[in-house]
Amino acid sequence: MSLEPLLEDLLGSDPPVAVNAYDGTRFGPADAKATVEIRSPDALRRIATRPGELGLARAYVAGDIDLDGDIYKLFELQERLSTPRLTPAQFRRVVSSLGLRRLRPMAPPPEEMSPHRFGLHTRSRDAAAIRHHYDVSNAFYRLVLGPSMTYSCALFSDSSTSLEEAQAAKHELICRKLDLQPGMRLLDVGCGWGGMVRHAAREHGVEVVGITISPSQAELGREAVAAEGLADRVEIRLQDYRDIEDGPYDAISSIGMFEHVGLRRLGTYFQSMLTLLRPGGRFLNHAISRPPTDGKPRVSPNGFVGRYVFPDGELHEIGTVITAMQEAGFEVRHMESLREHYDRTLRSWVTNLENHWEEAVAEVGANRARVWRLYMAGSAAGFEAGRIQVHQTLGVRATDGGVSGMAPRPDWN
Repeated sequence: MSLEPLLEDLLGSDPPVAVNAYDGTRFGPADAKATVEIRSPDALRRIATRPGELGLARAYVAGDIDLDGDIYKLFELQERLSTPRLTPAQFRRVVSSLGLRRLRPMAPPPEEMSPHRFGLHTRSRDAAAIRHHYDVSNAFYRLVLGPSMTYSCALFSDSSTSLEEAQAAKHELICRKLDLQPGMRLLDVGCGWGGMVRHAAREHGVEVVGITISPSQAELGREAVAAEGLADRVEIRLQDYRDIEDGPYDAISSIGMFEHVGLRRLGTYFQSMLTLLRPGGRFLNHAISRPPTDGKPRVSPNGFVGRYVFPDGELHEIGTVITAMQEAGFEVRHMESLREHYDRTLRSWVTNLENHWEEAVAEVGANRARVWRLYMAGSAAGFEAGRIQVHQTLGVRATDGGVSGMAPRPDWN
């Protein structure tokens, strides 16, 4: 039995991609920019038993389907499969095409992390979630991120700006917003592999403490600090932000860490940052956010990103973030969106991964490499369409007399 009637039923008569199936079926436009290869009946089992995003993602991660050509076309295909369940008639056709009487769910690929049941955003659960995402392989991340090893939105001045230049420009913008001066003490919360701490120490002469709860990041970050001769000015700690007790700091940066905090802990997080700052000190929060849709933090624990990429991650609407900062005692002085810059950053990472595909697969395995390709390309499409956003928000801990130390119209562009 040919799969063509089933594929047309699921995808319509004009799918955005071509489809080649394991039974020899060829379906879709001959001039398509991408071709989906259905390599196994297991692909249909996964999609039928978990229709929508997660079923399609499981089939792709497991290698039951693959995609040749433009990865971004896969997200147009996803829109065709976005319904929460198949109709009874569609389900019967899938079962019939597989020659089965019953259709049981398959075990998910081993890269999938089960959603939390208890203890969300405890220290131990956060540490496990961070290890799941960041302790994959430093060598793998270098292939994807490039020499800067910076895993957050870059800042592109024009079409000729390279990824490395754009990451340095992002770090410099944050340093200028924080008004870093020689001899100041900076805390970088969620320091990753140390890109920001090294830039701040090298270019602005500050003393820096960077914290991460990823052992792999801390190890490589310390090696990079030593290699640049910055060990007398930079310390990288394996430490949770809730355990820092050596304030005050003159400035605090938090770049790409806030997504792991959680809605219920926003007050704890911002109060911790305020307490660690001296009066007049500045705090820069750089984080992915979401539009004001349904009022809920957007990273579904049952979606692809929640299961495979950022377990327990939560994205917040920027108004909620600003309100929480001010309720904690900050005066918020500036906010800007870098949404289009993250789209370009992610596309650069996808290109890096695709250009080093064989090396990446050798380092972390085909399933894990497919997770990152799917995640980064899907995120790029999300930023392009405005379904997700990224903002830098600058707050200051004013003095008792209300003095912020800020210029009326700062010039840091």
